[in-house]
Amino acid sequence: MYRPVESRSLRRAALLTLGLVTVASVGTLRSFSIAEAHSAADVPPQVKKAAAKTSKPVTKPVTKPVTKPAAKSAAKATASTTPAAQTAAQGPDGKVVYSTTCAACHQATGEGVEGTYPPLAGSEIVNGDENKVIRIVLHGLTGPVEVAGETYSGMMPPWGGVLKDPELAAVLTYVRSAWGNKAAPVTVSKVAAIRAATASRTTPWTAAELANVK
Repeated sequence: MYRPVESRSLRRAALLTLGLVTVASVGTLRSFSIAEAHSAADVPPQVKKAAAKTSKPVTKPVTKPVTKPAAKSAAKATASTTPAAQTAAQGPDGKVVYSTTCAACHQATGEGVEGTYPPLAGSEIVNGDENKVIRIVLHGLTGPVEVAGETYSGMMPPWGGVLKDPELAAVLTYVRSAWGNKAAPVTVSKVAAIRAATASRTTPWTAAELANVK
C-alpha cells in the first residue's frame, strides 16, 4: 500500500521523541535512587538508633484475671454472721433451758404450784447466795423449805447429771433476772468450781445444810 513520504517522517519523529523521554525518565529515577542512598548514608548513627527504638512494636502489659472468692468461702462467711451462729458463740439460752427443765414444776411465770412447788419469782433463795442456789440445782433439794412465808415439802430432783456447766449457769442467770428478780448473773467458772468441790455428794441438800453454806 502506498504511503506518503510526510507521514513516514512524522512517525519517525514521534518514535524518536518517545525514546528520548524514556531515556530521560530512567536517568531521573536513577538520580533519585543515588540521592536517597547518599541521604541514608549521611544520617548520623544516633538518629538511626532513635528511629529504630521508636519503630519497635508497643507491647501491652499483661493483666491477670481477677479471681472471685469461692462460693463455699462466701457461704461460710455469711453463716458466721447469722443469728444462729451468734447465739451458738454466746452460749446456751437460759430461758430455753428453763422451759425444758424447770417450767413443768415452777411454771412459765415462775409462780410455782401452791403447797407443792415453791415460786421462783421473788424467792429469797433464788435472789440470795449463788453458792446455795447452784448446789440446789446440782444435787436437788428435799424436806421442808420456807419460801415467801410459806412452807413447801416437795422434792426437787438433781440436774447436775443432765445440765452442763454453761447450761446451768445460763438457766440460773435467767431465773435470777426474770419476773422482777434482780440478782447477779451466775458464771460458768463458778458453777464448775462448786461442781468440783461437791463432786462426792450423792444426796439432795436440805434447808438446814444450806444454812451452813458460806
